[in-house]
Amino acid sequence: MANAKPSLSFWQIINMNFGFFGIQYSFGLQQSNMSPIYKYLGADEASLPYLWLAGPMTGLIVQPIIGAMSDRTSSKLGRRTPYFLIGAVFCSVSLLFMPFSRALWMAAGLLWILDAANNITMEPYRAFVSDKLDEKQHSIGFLTQSAFTGLGQTLSYLTPAILVWLGMNKDAVNAKNIPYITVAAFIIGAFFSISSILWTVKTTKEDPLPEAEAERLRRLPKGWQSTLGEIADAIRDMPLTMKQLALVKLFQWYAMFCYWQYIVLSISTTFFQTTGQSSAGFRDASLINGKVGGFYNFIAFVGAFALVPFTRKLGPKVVHSICLTLAGIGMMYIPSIRSEAMLFIPMVGIGLAWASMMGNPYIMLAGCIPPERTGVYMGIFNMFIVIPMMIQIFTLPLYYTSWLGGNPENVIRLAGALLVCAAIAVLFVKISKNTQSRASFGGGGH
Repeated sequence: MANAKPSLSFWQIINMNFGFFGIQYSFGLQQSNMSPIYKYLGADEASLPYLWLAGPMTGLIVQPIIGAMSDRTSSKLGRRTPYFLIGAVFCSVSLLFMPFSRALWMAAGLLWILDAANNITMEPYRAFVSDKLDEKQHSIGFLTQSAFTGLGQTLSYLTPAILVWLGMNKDAVNAKNIPYITVAAFIIGAFFSISSILWTVKTTKEDPLPEAEAERLRRLPKGWQSTLGEIADAIRDMPLTMKQLALVKLFQWYAMFCYWQYIVLSISTTFFQTTGQSSAGFRDASLINGKVGGFYNFIAFVGAFALVPFTRKLGPKVVHSICLTLAGIGMMYIPSIRSEAMLFIPMVGIGLAWASMMGNPYIMLAGCIPPERTGVYMGIFNMFIVIPMMIQIFTLPLYYTSWLGGNPENVIRLAGALLVCAAIAVLFVKISKNTQSRASFGGGGH
């Protein structure tokens, strides 16, 4: 597994990462639509974070286990591919039913299934990059995933606005006040979720395991106890770089969850002086968020490739710090903006940070973990995303009224300040010289 692997072409790397487009289209639909859907179904504004519990909880449980299982899997399809396919099927079904939710419990339940399905797919997919690519191509591999994150989420955010442009009525709603443009967006997402994964499976086959690795897998003890034991051993042996990245991810993911949950409410408050779910202003705020969210994800799509030469020259942690700083300043500025056109300015920084979040931490991580534990460490690394989200869910409602004045604009300001904290923290992460060198050779597959 440690032997040098053939250098893949740029288009081979595109094909192998195309499934990420569907995964991230799904995540984009969640980020831009779940708070409005919950509001349409009668959710209380201060309790919105509780209804987002599905993502972090399923990620905390599912991803380390699936990562460890994929490390131990040997099948005709490969070690990672079975998880891609299973996750994509359940994701598509959940997306199909989500906009037809009749009650809060139904929407929240479907979100649990949807997030579990995405988590089943996600970490084996990240491990797939390490499996297929030589270390010199890790940078371009992970930043290509970041680019598809930007592209998928760009289109998911913009889909409602595109449907309006094509002639759908933005004010037409079903019996639960959910706009039909939202219903259509989720149906489209169900199609993209399964079809993009199938494209990757068709065009990119997993490399056969070396005989020594296959023999090692055959000798491993079987059963769930051994899988949990592998996770515990990996946590105990966690590299220093990975431990230091935990603080960075605490700040940045607490911030991003604040942003996704409250940006529509913040825009609605700033521009329309309302957060009433049945008002035209609230629906217009959702459409504005779709446009600016689509823009920052487009910046992430373009920026992921644009960051490659900077990552080669400056290293992943310096580039990540700069991007987080730009996003933090932008978020703190958002509540003071009174023009829709001006909202696009801070989205440049947010888009660059989003591209960096999806790529640079994984470049730092890939350089410090043993190849035979790639899946389990990618799963554990996801815990550094979901634990901050869970902390946010259980703490923000406690001070939303008392400290933040019950004002969603202040939540966005808080998110910006936390991103600046993350930018400072990443500068203290120690990465190996080998990781810095591998980042500098990241474009070897062109």
